[in-house]
Amino acid sequence: MTGSPHAIVTGGAGFLGSHMVDLLVGSGYRVTVIDNLTGGREQNLAQHAGNNAVRMLNRDIREFAPDDPAFQDALYVFHFAGIGDIVPSIERPTEYLDVNVQGTVRMLECARHANAAKFVYAASSSCYGLARTPTSEEHPINPQYPYALSKYLGEETCLHWHSVYGQPVNSIRIFNAYGTRSRTSGAYGAVFGVFLRQKLAGEPLTVVGDGSQSRDFVFGTDVARAFLSAAETQLSGRVWNLGANDPQTINHLVELLEADTVVHIPKRPGEPDVTWADTARIRKELGWEPRVSFEDGVRQLLAEIEYWKEAPLWTPESIAEATRGWFRFLGKSHDA
Repeated sequence: MTGSPHAIVTGGAGFLGSHMVDLLVGSGYRVTVIDNLTGGREQNLAQHAGNNAVRMLNRDIREFAPDDPAFQDALYVFHFAGIGDIVPSIERPTEYLDVNVQGTVRMLECARHANAAKFVYAASSSCYGLARTPTSEEHPINPQYPYALSKYLGEETCLHWHSVYGQPVNSIRIFNAYGTRSRTSGAYGAVFGVFLRQKLAGEPLTVVGDGSQSRDFVFGTDVARAFLSAAETQLSGRVWNLGANDPQTINHLVELLEADTVVHIPKRPGEPDVTWADTARIRKELGWEPRVSFEDGVRQLLAEIEYWKEAPLWTPESIAEATRGWFRFLGKSHDA
């Protein structure tokens, strides 16, 4: 494998990062995974055990010096590492800015020192806030909470490195990614992890509001394909939206999961009724199209539902407690 191109995947033991590793290995790359396993799981890389094409480094992205040998001969750097979720970002904004911005700076500097051909940043559609839909890349930026702000500042940092240092970077604003290996632990917020664990336990699914809100769900393997295309293209300094351009309601998801019962919990401030990516730019410039339909994606999740058996089991009461800060800080206007 010494003659194979080398790629770095930060957060490579996580949901999207592990799908990125799969695609790269299948495409003939040597892959270095950087993950401190705070959110990632070694189980997500089990299929590569014993494969000398994959090297795992259990390290924090903030601890790397620019000349770290891990980045030697790296052709591409795919930066998925960071911390997510709305609620803890409201409670711990300093940590979010530190990891998601300063961590990104560290990875950019490592990639720059290694003369990597492309750095691809996993940005978030949350930067748009309560957006008009379908949402294009030109939509005004309006982060509603510290997580969204931290991810947007990470993107701005990447584009600044492109402008000042000429570093080849691209950024992809992911809308609602889902799929096998999606996160099973941590703060309340990821609808698939919540619902699948509740279904396993025979508990009602906790539907926010009346369930008519819709999300532009895009499957994990389709996300990985977009990131590889963003690395291999000659284009640089670009920002793309990434979604299926086909919003699905939460009520439809409940139907596909064949839930026996549901319980409705209060609608949360700062959350859009619809997320809907205008994907015209990424389709035109990268030729990317989603391949996994929502129905097929949910079927894949159900086929591997045992993956979520040790995930937290959320109830209306525990959700109310976990989101107390959410309602406190986002549920009122701070205008003078």
